[in-house]
Amino acid sequence: GMTSKDYYFDSYAHFGIHEEMLKDEVRTVSYRDSILSNKHLFQNKVVLDVGCGTGILSMFAAKAGAKHVIGVDMSNIIDKAKLIVEENGLSDKITLLKGKMEEVVLPFDKVDIIISEWMGYFLLYESMLDTVLLARDKYLAPGGKIFPDTATMVLSAIEDGDYKQDKLSFWDNVYGFKMTCIKEAAMREPLVDTVESRVINASQCKFKTIDILTVTKEELTFDVPFELSIARDDYVHAFIAWFDIEFRACHKPVRFSTGPFAKYTHWKQTVFYTKGTLAVCKGDTIKGTIACAPNAENPRDLDITIDYELEGKEDSAHERLEYRMC
Repeated sequence: GMTSKDYYFDSYAHFGIHEEMLKDEVRTVSYRDSILSNKHLFQNKVVLDVGCGTGILSMFAAKAGAKHVIGVDMSNIIDKAKLIVEENGLSDKITLLKGKMEEVVLPFDKVDIIISEWMGYFLLYESMLDTVLLARDKYLAPGGKIFPDTATMVLSAIEDGDYKQDKLSFWDNVYGFKMTCIKEAAMREPLVDTVESRVINASQCKFKTIDILTVTKEELTFDVPFELSIARDDYVHAFIAWFDIEFRACHKPVRFSTGPFAKYTHWKQTVFYTKGTLAVCKGDTIKGTIACAPNAENPRDLDITIDYELEGKEDSAHERLEYRMC
């Protein structure tokens, strides 16, 4: 029968998801530019597209002069991708394989370049990075390139009183009844949403940089320090995280950000509400650690822990916040 994993892969067969990703111009144009502006890197090379979806990246690589492109995807969208590749006259250049990366048999022993759009919310949630690393270790030729090759995770803080009130305090009085258990559950679930840059009131701390050419699966479980410097007298209601992506293999590096200061992307940002409201003053420091690990029972979920301390001019606090992205 169908397992939840099958449903997950099958959810990628729904066109709405692909429409959203293709219409995400920041994402699609960054990939297009990194490939089409670097034809010298793709000329006569064998390219592997991990999780090829509609095949758009495979087609960019073929247009950039690749000798051959192999696209691999588990979802039924690949049946449509085959028709799309045919419709665009690229069937002789692109081979599409349906199945798991660890099970499919590639028509080449080694590939020169891996391209993949693997990023999830909070970069790592339901991401395909594990699959990219598996493909890298099995197929990438020595000195081969990966597009993109660097991801940086960033943390900051926000003032978000109205929203927190609306989203969380609502459960304190639901038509005269208390629903605290739901409030507590809601607090533990990070919120994926678009945040306006004006509510950011702290410095931006890069807490984790991932080099996709060298990172191991084990290194995606981490516990790292962060430090934020408060930019103005304000209140902090939540931490906010996003990620930046770089294609450093390009002649001229291509990068994009999924942060609140950049153009909208479908990854939005991830918000982690604190239990209390922090009164902060310009120059105060919030420091602590942020940890991320796959959940023990369900490795597709992420356990994220933020342990922070504020010793401010007006307020001091120390909390360990535990979240689960599921």
